[in-house]
Amino acid sequence: MNRVNSLTLLTAAACCFALGYRFYSAFLAARVAVVNADRITPAHEFHDGKDYVPTNRYVLFGHHFAAISGAGPLIGPVLAAQWGVLPGAVWIIIGAVLAGAVHDFIILVASVRCRGMSLSEIAGTHIGRTARIVTSIAILFIIMCALAGLAISVVNALADSIWGTFSIAATIPIALFIGLYMHVLRPGKVAEASVIGVTLVVLAVVFGAQVPGTAWGEHFRLTETQLKLLLPTYGFIASVLPVWMLLCPRDYLSSYMKIGTIALLAIGIAVVHPTLRMPMTTSFIHGGGVVVPGTVWPFVCITIMCGAISGFHGLIASGTTPKMINSEGDLRFIGYGAMLMEGFVAITALIAASSMLPYDYFAINAKSLSLVPAWAGTDSNLKSLTQMVGEQHLAGRTGGAVSLAVGMAQIFSGIPGMRGLMAYWYHFAIMFEAMFILTAVDTGTRVARFIVHEFVHLRRGAAEAGGRTSYPTIILTSAAACFGWGYLLYGNDIMTIWPMFGIANQLLAAIALAIGTTVILRTTVPKYALTTAIPLAFVFVTTLYAGWLNVTTNYLPKHAYLNAFLTAAMMVMSVIIVITSARVWLSVLSGREAVVTAEVVEATETATEAASAGGR
Repeated sequence: MNRVNSLTLLTAAACCFALGYRFYSAFLAARVAVVNADRITPAHEFHDGKDYVPTNRYVLFGHHFAAISGAGPLIGPVLAAQWGVLPGAVWIIIGAVLAGAVHDFIILVASVRCRGMSLSEIAGTHIGRTARIVTSIAILFIIMCALAGLAISVVNALADSIWGTFSIAATIPIALFIGLYMHVLRPGKVAEASVIGVTLVVLAVVFGAQVPGTAWGEHFRLTETQLKLLLPTYGFIASVLPVWMLLCPRDYLSSYMKIGTIALLAIGIAVVHPTLRMPMTTSFIHGGGVVVPGTVWPFVCITIMCGAISGFHGLIASGTTPKMINSEGDLRFIGYGAMLMEGFVAITALIAASSMLPYDYFAINAKSLSLVPAWAGTDSNLKSLTQMVGEQHLAGRTGGAVSLAVGMAQIFSGIPGMRGLMAYWYHFAIMFEAMFILTAVDTGTRVARFIVHEFVHLRRGAAEAGGRTSYPTIILTSAAACFGWGYLLYGNDIMTIWPMFGIANQLLAAIALAIGTTVILRTTVPKYALTTAIPLAFVFVTTLYAGWLNVTTNYLPKHAYLNAFLTAAMMVMSVIIVITSARVWLSVLSGREAVVTAEVVEATETATEAASAGGR
């Protein structure tokens, strides 16, 4: 059987991403979005020191990347490895360049041009009131599923892990200090704050290895139930504090660890260049998989979300990030670039999982050793791996996080002089995965609060109230949002939440692409709408088919009626939004509705403000 060297795949992916950023993103910025660095952004227009804060492009890139990079680019590719290396790699590379990065960039541009509005507000502005209402309801459904899906991965990674819990907990006071340092003590001194923050985070990770051997270390040994209660509580606190105090500096610092670890993993792959032991394709492409049920299509596109295309990114691109954009010149770097970085993360995760012996991969990710396929052979390092990482057992630890950590630890330990640090690398990887996911929970909770504001008409919108919201309103809506996803988290496990999370996430991507297509048709040359319409057609059809299969062959036979209802409801709402959008497209293309450029929109808004001011 022919095997592929991991360095070949890594290099090919990096070249595709570089070409996509150099040429396709430049085309999108210059021709489709017509980016203007001189146009005032919402961060300056509605600066309030809480949500609307002009932010350095590198700091904001770190925050945005940290927020969008949840469980998807790590866990999804690992689970998809059961179909072989090729399906996941092709979907990640093509999806990220032509769909995911386009989705993120266009929605970010649309939100900045609409004064930092959320996805539902943009739908209301460009499609109509019905679209806004349905989009709001759909997003509330979807974001609760997404946050619960992300959080359950944190629970599984940190449960009974003193080192990981301590390291994650330590980033909170460190972030508070760095927030005060950059905002109060030494404003604008980003380099100083970065050096201090990264040093403290690294020290927290290193010192965390010693915590399990102390008497007080047992306080950081948390059960799944305790974590399921603490995570929504943390999400509530993070969403009510000003963005500069905890959210932005914590995500910024976390992004250093994420990018640094992925860079180290890429270097490890270049040095060790392990052979990909998983076949290019496996017999599971026809169905019957023991890790993820279903055929390779449509389920590879649902299993790998972040890393290829993710609707959750649309919430961030129309949530916190547009309210912190300093200049439109930063849109391409942050919107398109961060998505490609996530695609690179997904490729490295796929390589880490595929470099394991097939037997070991399935032994960890299947519920029972009896489910390991015969074609995986009998060659195994599982027993020695278990001893080397210092765990009591690895077999049957499903969900993808443990197998990814083992794969990463194997690569790191293959670097000369590192083999004796296998246990350290394994636990570092577990902590790294948890940080990746938790930062998305931070921002997702705040975005959920924005959506609740709009849906119950407590937040009047930037155009009416300057983006300012009272703290009692912030507290009430944040509590409502955290209770919603916390309830789902508490009553489910990864086997029930993750499939619904995948469907919800990609349906949201289809909704965002439909809205983005409408914005392009109404504000620029109509033919450029194909940049979002083509990805929309593929994602929409694929996800609806996967949703139908999930409901009819997975949830209903298991009597999981709540999951079936939520999935069906999200499918219906996405169909309504796409049909409503299509009516607007036909109206524009037939000439019944004039194309309105961004300059005309801006001039109209300025005239409206002037008339309003004169009336006062």
